Amino acid sequence: MRHFLNLSDAGGNAIAAMINDAIDRKAARHGWPRGKVDADAPLAGHMLAMVFEKNSTRTRVSFDMAIRQLGGTSVVLNSTSMQLGRGESVADTARVLSGYADAIMSRTDEHAKIEELAAHAAVPVINGLTDLSHPCQIVADLLTIVEHGKALPGLEVAWLGDGNNVLNSIVEAAGLMKFNVRIGCPEGYDPDMRFVDAARAGGANITLTRDPVKAVQDADVVVADTWISMGQDHAEAKLQAMMPYQVNEAMMGHAKDDALFMHCLPAHRGEEVTEAVIDGPQSVIWDEAENRLHAQKSILRWCFGQI
Repeated sequence: MRHFLNLSDAGGNAIAAMINDAIDRKAARHGWPRGKVDADAPLAGHMLAMVFEKNSTRTRVSFDMAIRQLGGTSVVLNSTSMQLGRGESVADTARVLSGYADAIMSRTDEHAKIEELAAHAAVPVINGLTDLSHPCQIVADLLTIVEHGKALPGLEVAWLGDGNNVLNSIVEAAGLMKFNVRIGCPEGYDPDMRFVDAARAGGANITLTRDPVKAVQDADVVVADTWISMGQDHAEAKLQAMMPYQVNEAMMGHAKDDALFMHCLPAHRGEEVTEAVIDGPQSVIWDEAENRLHAQKSILRWCFGQI
């Protein structure tokens, strides 16, 4: 059973294979209507159940289109409209959905829920986002970086802002794909040190600093994310602590001239990033967003043993 709860479930070689597969399949579809099925329809007849306990745009649409382009179909379930929202256990939900679908993708809060879902499911389970990690986003991000001509080994990635689930997965990827991450964040907002320790053990150089300029200096890629995650209050104290880490034109000026700016979206323009940067020539956010679709296709194929 191949679950995809964190990047380490697949490993570096598999992630590299997913990226290559996504590049090839994306190229093969060039100029096609979005709804047209891939020529080989590798997941024809397969059903993906998608369970959402958090709002979603990119994850929902990209996974729905991914399974459709691969020849399968999907059903979308919101916790408020299913028995999970009325007290049915995660374990029982996993057992039921395993009888209806060939794979389950869940977007939830506590990471323990996705682990429980996988423990009791008889089909592959994919983490569409938890409070701890966001592995699917990072496969898309790595795909985008490679597409824009940058090799992953030795890459210098700068992160500015909150040490959240997206950063945890970037750090995890660094250890697997042999690149480095410099994290600029205020005290009290560090990433989960379990990911940092594992990445360092894998040979990545992970640096934490309170100086945003040091984090960004000569970076190949600069990454930001919203400072206030889903379910969190719009706390003024946190916003004030984060403001020195805003990615603006002056901050981008400390990175390499050809540095990319990335953001998983949705963005709060004027908070973590300015309009001039997110809409500027170094921003690749729309490629990054589209690549969620192509990355999800390769993740699904890996889960079914096709990669």
